[in-house]
Amino acid sequence: MNKLIQYITIIGSTIIILGLISCENSSDINNYVKVEIDSTTMSIKKENVIELTKKNILSKDPTEKTDFILPKGYKLFDKIQGDLNKDGLDDYVLIIKGTDENNVVLNGFSEEVDRNRRGILVYLTGNDKASLTTKNLNCFSSENESGGVYFPPELEIVIENGKLYLYYNHGRYGSWKYTFRYQNSDFALIGYDSSETNGPIVNRKTSINFLTKKKLTRENVNQNNEESGDEIYEDTWADIDIKELRRLSEIKNFDELNVNN
Repeated sequence: MNKLIQYITIIGSTIIILGLISCENSSDINNYVKVEIDSTTMSIKKENVIELTKKNILSKDPTEKTDFILPKGYKLFDKIQGDLNKDGLDDYVLIIKGTDENNVVLNGFSEEVDRNRRGILVYLTGNDKASLTTKNLNCFSSENESGGVYFPPELEIVIENGKLYLYYNHGRYGSWKYTFRYQNSDFALIGYDSSETNGPIVNRKTSINFLTKKKLTRENVNQNNEESGDEIYEDTWADIDIKELRRLSEIKNFDELNVNN
């Protein structure tokens, strides 16, 4: 009988609490509350939960004091901050990732992997708030793309000296990076650098300055070197034919980006 009374009391308390919560929060779709009742101590634990029951609703990033609105069908993948326009204030770069369940597939090892593509949002800070400046929702492949017999290139975002760098590291095969600078209300691609390697040996280095429209290729002509540091490079300069600087918001797919024209 005592247990029955206790259960009735718990159920009644839960109904009352949920009713009060519903009234308090009916006007705010992002302020959901999870309620837990300890049947032993009868204590109540309330915990704010974002996106507890709603799916594909604009969500907020809870990891910082500054709130960011994410597009429908995307989740936060990574976030960095730093000064991108040299005003002394931290700006924010968010890497987002799609959430389409149809892109969760089995790879060649019968492992479930998320092949949803990734995108980028850039917020510049001013007047005590961060405003969305650049948006590109699908320009990066998934981190789970097939690398064949090797792992796929790893993407890293860096803010340094007022510039935005997109680094790709491909282990023993080398690395490359794109340099962007804020101008004309977007981020313009002003530089590209790559290093093609065979293990520790760097066979070729490429550097492109899109502002001067010059390309430098450094080719290792020492075919007999067996360790790093023994390379002998032959430099070749060339002009590149571009009419205008590429904008970060307009690059459809970095995997297919031709930097030579």
